[in-house]
Amino acid sequence: MTRLLVTGAGGMLGRDLVTVLETRPDLKVTAAARADLDVTDPTAVRAAVAGHDVVINAAAWTNVDGAEVDEAAATAVNGHGVANLAAACATGGTRLIQVSTDYVLAGDADSPYPEDAPTAPVNAYGRGKLVGEQAVARLLPDTGYVVRTAWLYGAHGPNFVATMLRLAEQREHLDVVDDQHGQPTWSYRLAERLVALADAALDGRAAPGVYHGTCAGQTTWYGLARAAFTLAGLDPDRIRPTTSDRYPRPAPRPAYSVLGHSRWAVAGLPPFPDWHSTLVDAFHSPAPPAPWKVA
Repeated sequence: MTRLLVTGAGGMLGRDLVTVLETRPDLKVTAAARADLDVTDPTAVRAAVAGHDVVINAAAWTNVDGAEVDEAAATAVNGHGVANLAAACATGGTRLIQVSTDYVLAGDADSPYPEDAPTAPVNAYGRGKLVGEQAVARLLPDTGYVVRTAWLYGAHGPNFVATMLRLAEQREHLDVVDDQHGQPTWSYRLAERLVALADAALDGRAAPGVYHGTCAGQTTWYGLARAAFTLAGLDPDRIRPTTSDRYPRPAPRPAYSVLGHSRWAVAGLPPFPDWHSTLVDAFHSPAPPAPWKVA
């Protein structure tokens, strides 16, 4: 029986991964939350990885602005922790699927970034995640997979969609930036695709390297907020467009986070659906339960 380890199993994506994997009786799954496994501890990582066929690493420092304040701490998890996992996987012949981010890219393009686009992170969070990507490429050239995602929302953690609907109960109008472009992605749908990639990797159908794990199409934070309000039965005109310079943050954000997805087809896997149809699915999904209501 195939043994699969999920790290970061207590987070938004990690919990969705565990839910998806519960439907797979053919897999023996180990779910390790932060309290169970510190990825910055090489000895603990080696012990945790031993005996597994695949590791999906959803463990991460996700506080983007916090990374700007303490880059060393963020990189210890997002970079060196990934290197620990990759080294342990290399020792045991284990495949590693590393969840990364669009923030490793410059974010100044005007067409979707292909998987082989040059990296040029604009903030500390992106630099740390790039250290992790480079470790996977260096240590696992034949069995390492990097899946970059972006604009994640889901049932089990703080995220933009949940924040907008919470603020709707407190304010009549919300000003939301309309000059950052990206691909909102439901964490549950990403979890399904990561498991499918693990299957394809084990079967030899998916080549190692970088994949882009975001929904198709594109919108802005303003567009996403309006769509979420509409699906929740709220007046979308309560959302007003504004610009990023009105909301300065410690960490600069990329203006363009739209990714291309050509490698999924090469691996024989279906593309991600459109972001809006996926948002509709998320709002109407009975499981996992979501922190929003449906009109």
